[in-house]
Amino acid sequence: MKKTVIALSAVAVIGFTGPMFVDSIHAQTIEEVQAEREEIKDKLSDAENKIADVLIEINDLEKEIEKTNNALKENQKMMDQTEADIAATEEEINALESEIAELEAAIEKRYDILKERVQSYQQNGGNVSYLEVIFGSKSFGDFISRVTAVSKITESDQNLIKSQEADKQLVEEKQANLEEELEELTAMKVELEGMVATIKEQKAQTEEKMGSLDDKKQRLVTMKEDLQIEDSQLASLEQSLKAPAVVPANETQVASSSSNTASKSSDGGSLTTLSKSSGSGNIQTAVNAGFNHLGTPYVWAGKSPSGFDCSGFVSWAFSQAGISIPSSTAGLQSTGTKVSYSNAQPGDLVFFNTYKTNGHVGIYLGGGKFIGAQNSTGLAVANMSSGYWKDHFAGHVRRVR
Repeated sequence: MKKTVIALSAVAVIGFTGPMFVDSIHAQTIEEVQAEREEIKDKLSDAENKIADVLIEINDLEKEIEKTNNALKENQKMMDQTEADIAATEEEINALESEIAELEAAIEKRYDILKERVQSYQQNGGNVSYLEVIFGSKSFGDFISRVTAVSKITESDQNLIKSQEADKQLVEEKQANLEEELEELTAMKVELEGMVATIKEQKAQTEEKMGSLDDKKQRLVTMKEDLQIEDSQLASLEQSLKAPAVVPANETQVASSSSNTASKSSDGGSLTTLSKSSGSGNIQTAVNAGFNHLGTPYVWAGKSPSGFDCSGFVSWAFSQAGISIPSSTAGLQSTGTKVSYSNAQPGDLVFFNTYKTNGHVGIYLGGGKFIGAQNSTGLAVANMSSGYWKDHFAGHVRRVR
């Protein structure tokens, strides 16, 4: 700002000094302004590169969060299924407990039957042994009847005892199996709960990092906007300094000088360089087409000044020069003639390996800079000689003529 005030003061002095003094102050002031603008442009490029790096980190974190969310969903499905299995097993156990109660009641009833049968051996208040039952018969027919009855009672008792033992064993086996299954399901649920807790913790850490990156991105964007405002102010100052001083004695010469100066001036350092670049008029039109739309937001598949993506902008810019080229990186990467980066000229297409090979494209401006639609900044001039874009440039250049 101090330099700006000095420069404005110098402009104010111009009207009160002689021609030689005007030229001296004029030249020195323009040099100062241009040097400051170059410094700002470097800072802008650096800010854009940092924003691009942050956006890549954010994109990676978004993918990580998506994977985490998918893992949580899958684990939650397993958790829900396990809880359903536990509920079903507990129902089986409850049903088995009812069955056990019924079996125990039946066993108790069988014991009562056995007691009654034993009591049938004890008639007339005395203990009657097996032999007494048999040999106490009064006739052979009675003997046969008694032997048959005792045999049937004995066989029936044995069957009851065997049935009791079988039922008891079956119940114990069912109970053991269900308890083992319930124990396994409970252990699985505990493990799943631990996994879910760990994943949620990782997600929280990732989201916290995402918040920090968003804050960092916002600070960089704000800084970039401030730098752009400062550069715009300096550009206006530079234009006013380039305007010729009013010298009444030679108005015709002044008018001629003004015309020449205007034809050589531009709205920024990059444009000044571009006005001197080689190439056909059509190519120069394509190169310059985007400068009136700097800051246009990045829009996926956008092909107009209302919103561009990288390939859409390149295709649109060349259409302004009457040149039809594809509007996708897949089509552009084989358009025209391949040239080496060392021979690159303004208007050549430069490609960058971002999310894929040749995933991003821009129009080369010369001096290691290009203009393109970046998803971080919209349509902007970027430095491909350092930082993010240098790291992702593999030397693929195409010339469209």
